[in-house]
Amino acid sequence: MAEVRSVAQRGDLFGERLREHCAGQPIRRLDVLVAGCAHDEALVLDHIEIRATGADEDHPEIRRALSERADLVAYSLGDLRSVPLPPRGFDVIQLSFLLERVRHAELVFDRLLQSLRPGGLVLLRVRDRRSAYGLLDRITPWWLRRPLWRVLVRPGTPGPLPAVYEPLASSDGLHEFCLSRGLMITDDERNTSGPARGRAIGAAAVAVASKLTSGRFPASHDEITMVIRKPQHHFARLI
Repeated sequence: MAEVRSVAQRGDLFGERLREHCAGQPIRRLDVLVAGCAHDEALVLDHIEIRATGADEDHPEIRRALSERADLVAYSLGDLRSVPLPPRGFDVIQLSFLLERVRHAELVFDRLLQSLRPGGLVLLRVRDRRSAYGLLDRITPWWLRRPLWRVLVRPGTPGPLPAVYEPLASSDGLHEFCLSRGLMITDDERNTSGPARGRAIGAAAVAVASKLTSGRFPASHDEITMVIRKPQHHFARLI
């Protein structure tokens, strides 16, 4: 069984925003949509029940990861543009490393947002296509990805998964998307968590890619972390 980590106890950005979201409200349960089921990042909050439902592409590595998760009450796999999701059925969307590996990413994100209640939060993590890591990930041919994955990542890490990296998987793409849909970005951070960065050969490859591109694809980060809020007021665009 996969280990469950409490974001509220870790004191990270997502935990802080979830506590603020629940503060002063008579909330006994949060309905959470986990969009991107390959990563075990179960949300836990003191005195509040978390009811998590998963949604992801139908991929062998995703199915393998799901078999090790114990926090999901249900899940759906398939085309995320049409996967059955209850309209405005969730308080929180946990969107973890999904947008960079799916096609029609904007349509997928719109579909997920339709299931978010007004005032709800999106806890987003995505690999940045404008980082050195993102560049290497998307230009590496598929036939080379699996042997490299076995060398570069910790055993048991799900993958390799598709590396599509449409423009939405970037800071500019996400900001434009949120602006056009009346969404508010409350937090925007850059972090390093790429699976290859823990090995010397992976870090060296990222550094070389950054140098060869004269820093246009920096080695300083590989992950964009955002907290996005869906407006409550009726003047905002309906999603």
